[in-house]
Amino acid sequence: VGDIAGRVLNRRVRLLFLIVLFMALTIVLAIFGLVIGRVFDLYPSAIFPCVIQIPIAIVIGVALYHKGANLFIPSLVALAVMYLTVIFGDWGPLHGFNHALGGEPGKIDDGISVMSWVILLLIYSYIASVLPVWMLLQPRDYINSLQLISALALIVLGLLAAATMGGSPAEPGGARPELAIVAPAWDFEPREAPMIFPFLFITIACGAISGFHCLVSSGTSSKQLKSETDAKFVGFGSMLTEGFLATLVILACVAGLGMGIMKDGVLLQGDDAWASRYASWKAASGLGAKVGSFIDGAANFLMAMGIAKGVAVALMGVLVASFAGTTLDTACRLQRYVVQELAATFMRRRATTDDKTDDPLFTAGKVDASAANPLGWLRNKHAATIFAVIVAALMAAAPPAGKAWAWENAGKGGMILWPMFGATNQLLGGLSFLVIAFYLWRRQKPIGFIILPLIFMLVMPAWALYYQLFEQAVGQKTSWLGADNKNWPLIFIAIATLALEIWMIVEAWLLWPKVKGVLEPELEPALAGGTGGAGGPDGGMNC
Repeated sequence: VGDIAGRVLNRRVRLLFLIVLFMALTIVLAIFGLVIGRVFDLYPSAIFPCVIQIPIAIVIGVALYHKGANLFIPSLVALAVMYLTVIFGDWGPLHGFNHALGGEPGKIDDGISVMSWVILLLIYSYIASVLPVWMLLQPRDYINSLQLISALALIVLGLLAAATMGGSPAEPGGARPELAIVAPAWDFEPREAPMIFPFLFITIACGAISGFHCLVSSGTSSKQLKSETDAKFVGFGSMLTEGFLATLVILACVAGLGMGIMKDGVLLQGDDAWASRYASWKAASGLGAKVGSFIDGAANFLMAMGIAKGVAVALMGVLVASFAGTTLDTACRLQRYVVQELAATFMRRRATTDDKTDDPLFTAGKVDASAANPLGWLRNKHAATIFAVIVAALMAAAPPAGKAWAWENAGKGGMILWPMFGATNQLLGGLSFLVIAFYLWRRQKPIGFIILPLIFMLVMPAWALYYQLFEQAVGQKTSWLGADNKNWPLIFIAIATLALEIWMIVEAWLLWPKVKGVLEPELEPALAGGTGGAGGPDGGMNC
């Protein structure tokens, strides 16, 4: 999508877009490493089932692409093995394995540290990013999609069971709790909450619209389609499925929790259960509260069908950790592309006599690829990926504001970047709308349907960033710039993102009246054939 921005707008917009992508993907890598680490810490029974997915994926990849196996049988076997590892993944010696790494369920930092998990996960992301996509990333995403579909089916069946029979009784033979919406229908002054505009529209992300999906669809999904005509089914169908998942997540949090959760050894049900997680904006702001609310609420749906609590919780924990894992390795691969493209853009060019193009997408002519030029190193996929994971690790290791950089503080401040995730994610959606609008405008196609979403998705993230920087931070009394202990990485990224957005909008505004009906220059045949996404040699399925 960054390269397309360079073609349908101009080379400056391409560069600005790539810089925004780099910052956004750095946040994704740092945040999702911490998310998975915290899930493993809170729900250690999810560790072994998630780990075993890696060899299963490799076996499927080799079986399909090198042995010519039919997809149906490996899919059934993989799904069966994954669910067996969930059911028996915390049994016997595996219990010791899980709890040596994750500690006791529900307790924080009693296993290996969250930062240790981040480092291990980023090492895995490096490996997944540089391997051919058919070997690990594609089959792992595939078996995760099977897991998602089956998990959605289980949640729906559990929801129906809870609606007709009630939830699982707290004691054998006891009364079954009623399924009901326990969240208040209206609350015009929620405690410590920010304004509904614009913050509602940067908290609802992947279930409605997501800039990260624009990156995935342009960076990996498009390279895996059998036919271009499959794009609508894959893209639109995926968004409908994710919207359905988002609806089930909401039901788990506003109704599933009411069927019973444990807090400090006491069973809470109904309004008390919901209030224990959502008494205020601040109470719901912790990562454990966010993830735990869905896992516990959805597990209650499964338990209504008679599924044991341990298995139900493990199923939902694996679901969350697995999909956060696919986000992590895909984001690492996309970040590798971005780093390679930025390096190629900034490298000095030597014009040659056969340099016939001024196309901004690719570095024309010969480049200074000497060992003394570090940008030359970053065009290599290994160096680019290592650079990406090191930057993400440093971001994740940031200590809390006012604390020293030390191992005991590492990872505890990384979540301070979380307020930027929603805004940058939605901003990428708005910028992708901008690229699509220019593509249509140049071809004199109808654009009326995209203008309002385009304006909305550019205004809301910018408004949220401005409000948090200068007015009032979420759940706090001061803005980010007005805080006593300023979070400088967060402030820098926020200001840079806001400035880059404004710059791109100005570029687009000036260019808009000049390009109606004017097609962008065609790529030369060699470039149109593809170069692996970032000028690399491993095109096609190996990109």
